[in-house]
Amino acid sequence: MADVLPLVEARLRTALGEPDARAAVTFLGTDRIEVLRFTDGTADGTEKAIVRYATLGMSARPMTDPTAVVADPVAGPRAELVLSVRAGAADTDKVLRPLAVLAASPQVEGLVVAPGASLDVGGPLWPDAPFTSVLVAEAGGLVEDLELDAPLDPVRFLPLLPMTPNEAAWKRVHGAGALQERWLANGTDLRDPVRKSVPLD
Repeated sequence: MADVLPLVEARLRTALGEPDARAAVTFLGTDRIEVLRFTDGTADGTEKAIVRYATLGMSARPMTDPTAVVADPVAGPRAELVLSVRAGAADTDKVLRPLAVLAASPQVEGLVVAPGASLDVGGPLWPDAPFTSVLVAEAGGLVEDLELDAPLDPVRFLPLLPMTPNEAAWKRVHGAGALQERWLANGTDLRDPVRKSVPLD
């Protein structure tokens, strides 16, 4: 079986350019997870650059249903995580370890990470961040799915949208779609690393 990670990294480079930094984290009993940083500068300098953090390693194995008696080593959804934030307003590079923790969660906790899910990191995403969890959004926008040879499922690149604790609690009651509609209606800049919670009254 071919190693999918070189193909995944090639897809990330095609979509986002050359990474300007990378870090590796290994948790006990899991495969190594890398986090790559890509900086998307602006041509005229009028707007802050966008920094994107992408995991590499989560898709090495398929995610399996935690209720399954035997884990299928081949079939099952594969994914990597992508977080986009505006540069300069916060020390967002400290998000590398929390992102690696989230990427390792399918191996560690048997989670199947899918659009609409909430993932909690148990603390701020980076120092003084107003966010402690993320909403998993639909794939296919920023980085196209990577098709693999059958019987392997494609690798999907899932955007992560930071949520404040109030937003996460509201989402649990009303659902992911309702929260995204609220963000849209209020013109929320989801890449702002210091933004306030959207009005939820």
